[in-house]
Amino acid sequence: MSALSSPAVRFGVVGLGWRSEFFLRLARLLPDELELTGIAVRRPAAAERAGAEWGVPIFDSPEELVRTGRPQFVITALPWTVNPEVIGTVVGLGCRVLSETPPAPDIAGLHRLWDQVGAGGQVQVAEQYLRLPGHAARSALLQRGVIGEPTSVQVSSTHTYHAIAMMRGLLGARTAPATVSARRFQAPLVDPLTRAGWTHDEQPKPAGTVIATLEFPAGTGLYDFTDNQWHNQLRHRRIVIRGSRGEIADDDVVYLAGPEAILRSKLIRSQLGHDLNLDGYDTEHISFNGEIVFRNPMLGHRLMDEEIAIASVLRDTARWSVDEGPAPYPLAEACHDHRLGLAIDESVATGQDVRVDTEPWMAQLGPRA
Repeated sequence: MSALSSPAVRFGVVGLGWRSEFFLRLARLLPDELELTGIAVRRPAAAERAGAEWGVPIFDSPEELVRTGRPQFVITALPWTVNPEVIGTVVGLGCRVLSETPPAPDIAGLHRLWDQVGAGGQVQVAEQYLRLPGHAARSALLQRGVIGEPTSVQVSSTHTYHAIAMMRGLLGARTAPATVSARRFQAPLVDPLTRAGWTHDEQPKPAGTVIATLEFPAGTGLYDFTDNQWHNQLRHRRIVIRGSRGEIADDDVVYLAGPEAILRSKLIRSQLGHDLNLDGYDTEHISFNGEIVFRNPMLGHRLMDEEIAIASVLRDTARWSVDEGPAPYPLAEACHDHRLGLAIDESVATGQDVRVDTEPWMAQLGPRA
């Protein structure tokens, strides 16, 4: 990834918590590209902690951050109930925004936000999942036509809008209409891990699983998510991408290579730091049939996959904010992800199919990538 031709891009952050600190830690690794000009925090205790930890000015409002810190873009990492108002405030002051997911809590909130800032193209959303190394490598195989035209994507790893972003991106569905059918089932499951760590509780408890189909013109999405599946390692993470000439199942690929030639191959990760490799524990690249299909853009920083993906969003947002690169993930796409996620919830609640086809942001992007 090439360096910015301009000086380090100035950015600010509104909110201080688990997710915003991801961005702050990653930006600290890129001082030639990103300069933190300030953090807006309302709670006095959090403000004091932020000042001590990050060594930058602390502001008590987004307005003060933009007017005094003069960032070129602002990251809003806030509860979804207040996030839309802050996005509108920052855009109204002439500053671009990278919003956490989702950008608003419900359909009405999405509509109000779109009416306020949608047409201006000043808002991006930090949707990182297709930038994780494994998913980026799978996307590269699709772009090369290895399994032909993608026709369905099954995701069992993450929830609603993130999973839907993966489905739409891999299918090339973009903001196409969809019909959603979803049901929820319950079964006993031990939950040994949460974000906070080990629970030390080995008693099975009722856990819900939502299974949904999303029918797009470009193909079908199958959604399968169990409560706390992000952390509960008793459930596999799975992705299956079916195409007209083959299939990708996690890292296994089967495809028609020519007449009477069905081949099976794997995506292979080069992981530094094993055995006598002394280059540090790091993902180097992912290859397919001896050809590199993904290179770690943060090589040398020893980051986990999620951090690599978020750093990629952050760098691309910096370039976009100074008109040196394309929009990383426009608000229209993120609104559609969340709208379809809300349709899953509605279908579970009503037991009926839900059709999504007339949302205002759908006109901004074409039906297929």
